[in-house]
Amino acid sequence: MSTPTTANPDLLKPYRDTDASGASLRQISADAFYVVNEIVTKRLGHIPIFKGDFHLLPYKVQRFVAEKAELCRPRGIYICDGSEHEAEEITHKLVERGMLTPLAAYENNYLCRTDPKDVARVESKTWMVTPDKYQTVTHTPEGVEPMMGHWMPPTQFADELDARFPGCMAGRIMYVIPFSMGPLGGPISKIGVQLTDSNYVVLSMRVMTRASHEVLDALGNNDFVRCIHSVGLPRPVRQKVINHWPCNPERVIIAHRPAQREIWSFGSGYGGNSLLGKKCFALRIASNIARDEGWLAEHMLIMGVTRPNGKEHFIAAAFPSACGKTNLAMLEPTLPGWKVRCVGDDIAWMKFGEDGRLYAINPEAGFFGVAPGTSDKTNPMAVATFQKNSIFTNVAETSEGRYYWEGLEDEVKDKNVEITDWLGNPWKLGDPTPAAHPNSRFCAPASQCPIIHPDWESPNGVPIEAIIFGGRRPEGVPLVFETFSWKHGIFTGGCLKSETTAAAEHKGKSVMHDPMAMRPFMGYNFGKYLEHWVHLQKGNHQVPKIYHVNWFRKGQDGKFLWPGYGENIRVIDWIIRRLDGEENIGENTAIGVVPTKGSINLEGLGVVNWDELMSLPPDYWKQDAIEVRKFFEEQVGPDLPPEVRTELDEQEKRIANL
Repeated sequence: MSTPTTANPDLLKPYRDTDASGASLRQISADAFYVVNEIVTKRLGHIPIFKGDFHLLPYKVQRFVAEKAELCRPRGIYICDGSEHEAEEITHKLVERGMLTPLAAYENNYLCRTDPKDVARVESKTWMVTPDKYQTVTHTPEGVEPMMGHWMPPTQFADELDARFPGCMAGRIMYVIPFSMGPLGGPISKIGVQLTDSNYVVLSMRVMTRASHEVLDALGNNDFVRCIHSVGLPRPVRQKVINHWPCNPERVIIAHRPAQREIWSFGSGYGGNSLLGKKCFALRIASNIARDEGWLAEHMLIMGVTRPNGKEHFIAAAFPSACGKTNLAMLEPTLPGWKVRCVGDDIAWMKFGEDGRLYAINPEAGFFGVAPGTSDKTNPMAVATFQKNSIFTNVAETSEGRYYWEGLEDEVKDKNVEITDWLGNPWKLGDPTPAAHPNSRFCAPASQCPIIHPDWESPNGVPIEAIIFGGRRPEGVPLVFETFSWKHGIFTGGCLKSETTAAAEHKGKSVMHDPMAMRPFMGYNFGKYLEHWVHLQKGNHQVPKIYHVNWFRKGQDGKFLWPGYGENIRVIDWIIRRLDGEENIGENTAIGVVPTKGSINLEGLGVVNWDELMSLPPDYWKQDAIEVRKFFEEQVGPDLPPEVRTELDEQEKRIANL
């Protein structure tokens, strides 16, 4: 098969000439049969259909597949149905090829090692493509780089595609994955179709989304989010492939066209770079859809918390990646009589119902969690979830066929067990290098979680009473506080900061701004995003109360002041008592309402330095106020909603009086 070096001009024309609405890409002529027939005969040419019936696809999907097949030139097309048989067939092929290794100690668990250059989200190569720059980013002062989103003009985007995608799937199969984000047919659920030349992505998308032939039946002739992904290494391959993991890290690009509901990803096979239903669709594209339709797409867990009296409350919480969302979503309470059930651990889509309450669904179907630090001590429910039918990426393996990573040292019975690290090298306990990559992952079906909520797939969602923001703040920030109002809560979320983690390509530890835990996932102008939040407080909307937590404050000795994990139920207890209107358990401070001394149940915890844990050091907060104002002035500038600017001014005055 010949491999074109440049794209057919007719294929690239839409990316240069389409208006902002993208309508010309999504419309099909009245004579749909004629259009589809023309596309099939002229564009698919002799590309065979390896599996599935192309003519049974909805017309818009046929056109989408045919156009991209002509562009990418795969050796064949495989239409996925999401079945067990399909998964087994692909898994067996990947085991034969060496990409997957069965973990013999478990049922249907597999290990995958990637190219060491392809191990995390690549934020610096992730773009939003809009005709107007300020649809994507804020008006920052000259010389200040916007941190909330990266903008690329459509003309440059067309050139970037032209330099990468023509012939990029040569010698590989193009898999067609129809999937639903959210319960199929739900009022807030959305459908996508991903094209990919990675069978690892097929298996992972099957876990992380609701991928099935039923999606196509539900789609009909409605529109869908278009997801195009290639590892960027056409055959014959002219470079060494490490760990049987094809990728092209030097040429990675992850680009989104929000108006056209379209995602293009090239060069990486890893995580959020390639599982396009996750951050790309569920946050960047969905936040645009949510703004248009009047709801929220947020980087938040959803949990149901039942008190000893049997009353259940639903809470959403936003933390930056690798800051404990999964641990909180699956918290095992240490206080007797309490019960936590998980609705979702990473993303929440939330919309106000007719009764005025805010309802949330988990658009995902699986957990893609950070493995290091996950153990029976820190998150026993997550461990129970991935005992079968799961994929582990870049973890270590013991000679007994078990997974291993940092945090499992105490669970290894044979201290002399042979271990192979994530790079495939011999490793033993005590070695200075990590056995697993710090961003190694488990990918497991949410339905296997022992405490999954019975309503986790309710199409209408669960009613949210409280929203929690939090991050890794080693100093200055108290364990918990309640914000004064909805607008003050938005301001507090906008001020969110955290130590960097291994979930992205950042090096070293530093405290970075991560507003609303959405910094890497912002789908449009951050000022307009804050404005959207502000304007949701209207009519009969019963906005949730907003809180901030910090499990990670350290004392002068460098040790954590709060034990965390299951003990965090004590903080949740205080929050729920505040929701219920209990009096005399909070006192006003410059930054919000903090617990009064003795109002959090510390029974059985031993010594807790309450005064240090809850203190607001004046010098710290005065410096923080200066830095926060600088952040808003430089990063949001004239796009900052006046309501949030007022909160900034008022908090600054309160801090000045500390």
